[in-house]
Amino acid sequence: MATEKPIHTLVLDTGPIIRNHPTVSSLLAQSEELITVPAIISEIRDATTRSRVETTLVPFLKLRSPSEASMKFVTDFARKTGDAAVLSRVDLQIAALAYEVECERNGGDWRLRRAPGQKRVNGSPPKAEGEQVPEATEQVSSAEPIAEAETVEDSQVTEALANTTIQDDTKKSQETEQAEVPIVEPDEAQESDSANDSDGGEWITPSNLKRKQAQEASTSGASATTAAPRMQVATITTDNALQNLLLQINLNLVSGSLARISTIRTTLLRCHACFMVHKQPDIQFCQRCGKPTLTRVTCTTDASGAFKVHLKKNIQWSHRGERYSIPKPVHGSANGKLKGGGKNGWGNELVLAEDQKEYARSEERRKREEKKGHALMDEDYLPGILTGRRERQGGRMKVGAGRDVNSRKR
Repeated sequence: MATEKPIHTLVLDTGPIIRNHPTVSSLLAQSEELITVPAIISEIRDATTRSRVETTLVPFLKLRSPSEASMKFVTDFARKTGDAAVLSRVDLQIAALAYEVECERNGGDWRLRRAPGQKRVNGSPPKAEGEQVPEATEQVSSAEPIAEAETVEDSQVTEALANTTIQDDTKKSQETEQAEVPIVEPDEAQESDSANDSDGGEWITPSNLKRKQAQEASTSGASATTAAPRMQVATITTDNALQNLLLQINLNLVSGSLARISTIRTTLLRCHACFMVHKQPDIQFCQRCGKPTLTRVTCTTDASGAFKVHLKKNIQWSHRGERYSIPKPVHGSANGKLKGGGKNGWGNELVLAEDQKEYARSEERRKREEKKGHALMDEDYLPGILTGRRERQGGRMKVGAGRDVNSRKR
């Protein structure tokens, strides 16, 4: 008789497919069905990866599109959690497909949540067809003879205890315990200790470190999967926003080792001025107050759907560069003919707000370069190491005076 696999249906995202972690053999060994949306295959652009997926994974993969009702539920839920701005349409399709198959396998959404922050699940599991609830009258009638039998048994036990006598057998028990304790010679004890010390297994060296780590990961993953109950539907993804959405709906989520994930730890941007939490990782200004006071904080989402932001206990906001006021703007310095600013032109082109023309021009230029890109196989393309072109790391415009406020004054 074949053993039951820990996962019945596994929904795949693009990340694990491209990284090939876990492998196709591991996926087939731990799940009965592999399913995804058709848009996932079109997202794979690399020729080598696409060939590998088409030859090894596609024969075992089922393509299915979610219904409009599932898409509407997931989209509304993502808007309530604030993840809709950072989730693509393919990510929403993956979540909707997992939600739809979960309802089909479990006979409804009784183990899911309809809104973020919901304390309990929607309902209780459906009862079997042959299961019947006993009537209250039968319970009352059957309780009376049981009580009478218990009183008769209690009276018999009390009479038996009154007639019995307790004998003092402490000496006999001590003699038997002393006779049963084995006596170990000192030489034998030393030999056994030395044998235990020497039998410590294989030494861990740089050559076998990777193999040892893989063995420990496989054993821990196997023990976790065997101990946990069977999951009807699970999703494997590397997108933090999608993981957050799935956990808040209470959909099953597994890692690369196919172990169930119960807590997600990620980082978000939080405004130090108005305390607004932003899930867009690439913004530089707060969307509520417009100030460049965003700090990166750690947040967690547990299996109950609770979202927590972990703040530093004694945070000290850096006031570097705020001792002296910025220089006043000089009329006519925008065209470059007149030099404004402080010493060595400091403060002439400080970006302090998102609606400044310098910042808007920089963002337009950056988006245009990202859209244009540089193809490595283009005949006219030369890398920067040959042309001598240097670009600042990150490609984003510096906001404010920066870390070293005195760099322009020296």
